Amino acid sequence: MKVQINTDKNVEGSERLDAYFSSEIQRVLSRFDDKVTRIEVHFGDENSAKFGLHDKRCLIEARPANMQPIAVTEYAETIEKAFNGALDKIKKTLSTAFEKQKVY
Repeated sequence: MKVQINTDKNVEGSERLDAYFSSEIQRVLSRFDDKVTRIEVHFGDENSAKFGLHDKRCLIEARPANMQPIAVTEYAETIEKAFNGALDKIKKTLSTAFEKQKVY
């Protein structure tokens, strides 16, 4: 499973941050390694330099093999909280999608 981290111009990315987010994705979604080809994470700040509650956005897009891409979005006051919320959502969404595949 390949992991790609993207930030918009309002969010400062770093190698250390990329390494942390990538390792968390690998750890939490490891059971989907053989089913998901790529995970893309997009961070953004909706208000730019202005203050705002829940203005940090994390969108996680999973590319399962032989399926349509699955995306979830979470908003929070920090990118870390947005990331953790989105990671929980994508884990649940992938579990549901693969469980439905088994039924049919």
